Amino acid sequence: MAGKLRIKTKDKVVVITGRDKGKTGEVLKVLVKENRVVVRGINLVTKHERQTTQSQGGIKEIEAPIAVSNVAHVDPRSGKATRVGYKFLDDGRKVRFAKRSGEVIDL
Repeated sequence: MAGKLRIKTKDKVVVITGRDKGKTGEVLKVLVKENRVVVRGINLVTKHERQTTQSQGGIKEIEAPIAVSNVAHVDPRSGKATRVGYKFLDDGRKVRFAKRSGEVIDL
């Protein structure tokens, strides 16, 4: 069952566990039903592709999905992993903020 995700496309995240622990990257795609995200440069796997008329065949490296529980937002101020909260601004907008520093993530 898919829950509510606090991570969106183009967010900066850091891997907190697993083979790529400590690496940071940008979220390319969010797979809500599977609770997974695809992050640029993280969880690279090799894929063998057959040659077609449009593309050259060979061994290619692609980003595989990673569980959303294994990544955390990057704090805009310190660059470390942080949790995310929600708050309302004076103009009535609901925005996400980093709990570590209090800075607003959404602009």
